Order: sequence, then C-alpha cells, then structure tokens
Amino acid sequence: MIERLSAHDITHDLIPRLQATERLVGNTLQDRIEHCSNATERAGLEELKAEFELKLTMIRLNLEHLMKRYAQQMKAARQGGVNSSASLTLDAHEAVAVESARTLYRRAQALAT
Repeated sequence: MIERLSAHDITHDLIPRLQATERLVGNTLQDRIEHCSNATERAGLEELKAEFELKLTMIRLNLEHLMKRYAQQMKAARQGGVNSSASLTLDAHEAVAVESARTLYRRAQALAT
C-alpha cells in the first residue's frame, strides 16, 4: 500500500481522476439507468451507482483530511511552487483512500467503454 505521495501527484493526477470518476457516475451511469428498460439491469446499475457514490464519499473525506494536514504543500502544488513535489506521508485511512480512488477510476473507465 502507498505510504507516501507527492503533493503534485495528488493535485495533478489523483484529484482530476477522481473528478472524472464523479462525472461518470453522475452522468453516464445515471443516463444508463434512465434509459434502461430491463428492471434487473436497472437495479444492478442503481446498486453500482450507490456503491460508487459511497466510495467516492469515503475517498473525498480522507483526501480532505490529507489536504488539511498538508495545506501549505498542497497550495504550493496548485501554484507550481517550490514545494509542489513535496512527499506527503499518508496515514492508513488516506492510503486506503488513494488506492480506492485509483481502483474506482479504472472501474469507471471500463464502464465508459
């Protein structure tokens, strides 16, 4: 499991991928649910959407905690400052959130294709 991650990676890789996943859940899955005529398939899609939303909430909460702990480094990364590549030490919950975000992104990309 990841124990360290750069502020740059969080700002320029992880968060954009998380936002892409949120858009997919909010748009693509919802559109598929609305246009699905098979009740069983619709229920499965609704369950999948709820699962994604729950995981996204957990990920967001833990990333917010991480970004508060390292507020200065995150600000520098957003601005491209000297500390933009600062290595941040993740606690156990944050590490799980990062891994979950990456896994969820891969799953979302597979659903989009």
